[in-house]
Amino acid sequence: MGAPNGAAAVWGRVEQQDFRSRVRGTLLGTALGDTLGAPLDALSLDGIRAEHGDDGLKELVPAYGRTGAVTAATQLALFTVDGLIRAQVRRDTGAWHPPTDVHRAYLRWAATQRDWGPDERRKEDGWLAREEWLYSRRGAAQACLLGLGNDVMGTMDRPKNPDAAGPEAVTRSAPFGLLVGWEPQLVLQLAVECAVHTHGAPGAYLSAGAYAVIVHALARGDSLDAAVQRAMSLLAARPGHPPVVEALKHALGAVRQGMPSAARVAELAGEGDAVGSLAAAVYCALVGEDIRHGLGLAVHHGGPSAVTGALCGGLLGALHGETALPPAWVAELEGRATILELADDFAMEMTQGAALHGPGVSSPGWLARYPRA
Repeated sequence: MGAPNGAAAVWGRVEQQDFRSRVRGTLLGTALGDTLGAPLDALSLDGIRAEHGDDGLKELVPAYGRTGAVTAATQLALFTVDGLIRAQVRRDTGAWHPPTDVHRAYLRWAATQRDWGPDERRKEDGWLAREEWLYSRRGAAQACLLGLGNDVMGTMDRPKNPDAAGPEAVTRSAPFGLLVGWEPQLVLQLAVECAVHTHGAPGAYLSAGAYAVIVHALARGDSLDAAVQRAMSLLAARPGHPPVVEALKHALGAVRQGMPSAARVAELAGEGDAVGSLAAAVYCALVGEDIRHGLGLAVHHGGPSAVTGALCGGLLGALHGETALPPAWVAELEGRATILELADDFAMEMTQGAALHGPGVSSPGWLARYPRA
């Protein structure tokens, strides 16, 4: 994969603050949608209403033994961020292949699903892999576990799990969209190349690419409608794109079909694969009156609630920034301190990386957190 063009040369103070807010918003929004939907994943719509009333959840409730618990979707999104920072740091050595660095980050996540806790002797793993709360097993999809079960990296020529069409590669792809200095076609390409580490079906990896492009446009200040249009335009040149483009068109069209409803979300989500989950999340983000309403729509249906919630939350967080998120929910979020620390590190790397590491500059503390090895 080639180096990006169009990177922002100068970041003013206001631009840095806006970018950091959108990075925080994207990661926190993903986690909030994930945790809101996690207790509902095994329930039908009737089951949700029987357990939580006709209006459904209004606040976070326990899943996995605690309030605010996230699933593997959030875990993997955080390791995507870690891999992208490591790619920037390793670029100083002349090594520039972000899909490889992201794959290595995913392998570090896979170790959290096998090991009891972090191995403090492995300094090359960096700080994120030493966060003990990430060693909780939270419903990781078989495609992710199998795809990352060995060190062989999936590629476009030889994707892992060629028939895997689930949404898990999409839910971890918002961070690619936060590479706001990259051109959108390169964001699409990177997300697609990293999706095939575990999901080789065209609908899955193209949905991941589309989601990253939508987040990218939102993080640059576009409207959600314009962001979706940009994604559809870029997908048009990709083999296998029609199902994804048609699903996104369907989501846009559904906005004009009356009041939002759980039935409409379920119809868009379909079988809960990558294509349907993306369409449902886009629809909920478009029609939500505010973030609470949008996330509520995204999780109250009979499909994969945590997935749709995570995708919708990432979109709304990128669109509005962190201050629009419900503070009471953020306060209860598992791993909140880690998420904020990682978000701020990403924002610092992307705006001030040259002052942290490079041919004439080296911050030992930064390189301990994100080793070049």
